[in-house]
Amino acid sequence: MIDDADDRIVLGWEEWIALPALGVAAIKAKIDTGAKTSALHAEGIEPYRVGRLDHVRFKIRPVPRRPYIYVDCAAPVFDNRSITSSNGIPEERYIILTELTVSGRTWPIEVSLSDRRDMNYRMLLGRQALQSGRALIDPGVSFLQPKLSFKLYTGYARGRAERKI
Repeated sequence: MIDDADDRIVLGWEEWIALPALGVAAIKAKIDTGAKTSALHAEGIEPYRVGRLDHVRFKIRPVPRRPYIYVDCAAPVFDNRSITSSNGIPEERYIILTELTVSGRTWPIEVSLSDRRDMNYRMLLGRQALQSGRALIDPGVSFLQPKLSFKLYTGYARGRAERKI
């Protein structure tokens, strides 16, 4: 039973989230308690070094039906892991640390970078992002938290020439 003073967020099986440290103002995420690590669709993943630290730069296309909208991102590499995808095949992925914002609350999460262009959701929230008593999941409903809008991307790159990935 949950106490009335409980301040955990209740999430449906899909929610609007933001990744402010990456410049992602709105993205639909599927909640997947079967996945340990969260996954984010990233294209053109390119490793580089800053001093002695490994980093990656990549492109996020947060609006599935508008591929001309993208966000250029860069982050330090937190880890490299072999992660088994939904098709059962393990793949090496870069893991970054970033911030997740849901309903005005922000906390750090680990995110693996992966090609999810054929998936319905560009973002998958795994158990690690939801544990520590931050959230409860109601799998029978969607979008319990405030709606964000893809209109937040007004003014982002449109039809800009891109380098080959």
